[in-house]
Amino acid sequence: MNQALLLIDLQNDYFPGGAFELEGSDAALTNAALLLAAARQKGTPVIHIRHVSLRPGAGFFLPGTRGVDIHQDVAPVAGEAVIDKHFPNSFRDTPLRETLAALGVSRLLVAGMMTHMCVDATVRAAFDLGLECRVAGDACATRALAYQDETIAAQQVHAAFLAALNGIYAEVLPTSLILAGSEPVAA
Repeated sequence: MNQALLLIDLQNDYFPGGAFELEGSDAALTNAALLLAAARQKGTPVIHIRHVSLRPGAGFFLPGTRGVDIHQDVAPVAGEAVIDKHFPNSFRDTPLRETLAALGVSRLLVAGMMTHMCVDATVRAAFDLGLECRVAGDACATRALAYQDETIAAQQVHAAFLAALNGIYAEVLPTSLILAGSEPVAA
C-alpha cells in the first residue's frame, strides 16, 4: 500500500506571532516535523497543503503575506508537492486527487491544522474517495470554539474531532506509535 504524508496548513499565521495563533501549534509542529523527517528518510511522498484565503474580509492566510507561508520547520524541499487550496477540504477545486492517483497513493498519513476544520474536512473527503487515512493526533492543533453561550476549550474541540474521525474515517494515533511502525488496527 503506497502512503503519502499530507501536511495541511502548517503556516505561519497559526503560530505565535501569527494572525490566528492556535493552541498547541508549537507542539503539533514538533511532531509534524518528526513525521516529515521520517517520510523524507524513507522516500515517502510528501504533499504540503497551503491555504490561501480569497474570502472577502479574511484576516489570515492572505496572499503575499508572511503568514501564508509554510512554517520553516516543515518547509517543502525540491520534489515535494505544494498544493494551494481556498476551502477547508483539501480536495475541493485542487489537483490533490490527481496528484495522489499519479503517485499510486491509497493511504494518507495526515498532520496539520485546524483539527476541527481543514483536517476534519480533508480526512472525511479522503475516506469518501476510498483512501485509507491515519491521523497523527498530536501533530494537529486547533482553537477554542463558541456555541450559544458556551466556550468549548481547544483541548476539548481537538479531542472531540479526533474521536469522531477515529474508527470509520481514520485511525488516529500519536506520532510516537506511527514512527514506531504501528500497524493499522481494523475499524
